[in-house]
Parts: sequence; C-alpha cells; structure tokens
Amino acid sequence: MLSDPAAFPCVTRIERVQGPKRKIVYIVSFELIAIVLASTLLRWLADSPVATAGITAAASSAIAMGWNYFYNILFESWEARQPRKGRSVLRRIVHAVGFEAGLVAMLVPLFAWVLGVDLLTALMLNAAMIVFFLVYAFLFNLAFDRVFGLPLSAQGR
Repeated sequence: MLSDPAAFPCVTRIERVQGPKRKIVYIVSFELIAIVLASTLLRWLADSPVATAGITAAASSAIAMGWNYFYNILFESWEARQPRKGRSVLRRIVHAVGFEAGLVAMLVPLFAWVLGVDLLTALMLNAAMIVFFLVYAFLFNLAFDRVFGLPLSAQGR
C-alpha cells in the first residue's frame, strides 16, 4: 500500500522533517513547481512568450502567498468572534470561496495587463488556472506526504 512507510525505505530519513522546516520545504517546493507548470499552461493557453507567462506565473504566486497570509488573518479574526466554534463544512466552503474570490479579483486585472488580453479572456484564463491548481494541489500534497511522511498533526500520535 502506498501509505505504508515500508513501501518507501529510501525516504525514512526525509520523513522526519516536521514543524517549521517542513512548512518551508513545502511552500518553496510547491511554489517553484507551480511557477514552472503555471508558466507552461499560461504560455499555451494565452499564446504568450515564455518570459511573459513566467512573469505572470511568478507574480501570481507572490500575490497568492501574500493574499493567503492576510486573508487567513482576516478570516481567523472573523472566526474568533463567531459563537459557534470549530470548522464545519460550510465554514470551510466559505473560507475557500472567499479566498478564491479575492484572488480572482487581484489576478484577473494582472492577467489582462501583463498578457495583453481583455478582462473576459483574463477571467477565463484565471478559471483555467483555478482548475489546474485544484488538481495540482491535490497531487502535490499526495506526493509530498509520500516523500516526507504525514505531518505530526495527521499521525495521531
């Protein structure tokens, strides 16, 4: 079974990466791979030069990371004031939709400006990127956990 650590004997040393070091390895590897893949996708979808697609992907990555940080501060501040504690499915959906809506509001004008397309085309490109990132994030997380093991929070220890 793929979740069995014995299936990957060569990564037992790597599996011990936890805490802040794990988060840094995760963020850096996720974003670097995402920039390469997103650049390729934008190059293909927008028929733009490699450099332009790369700049757009790198700028999008930086904006997404900054937005993620600030959005979670805002969301958690709102969440702390709610009478019902915990994270229900509805609250998680609200969190995800709010994050994506804010990101779209920032990235659509960026895509239009940098890629030289109209706002509707930029919105469609952004929609394609959202679908790409849903699939990419799922597969990346699966692979990351296979290589580095589950975080302590998911190990039930």
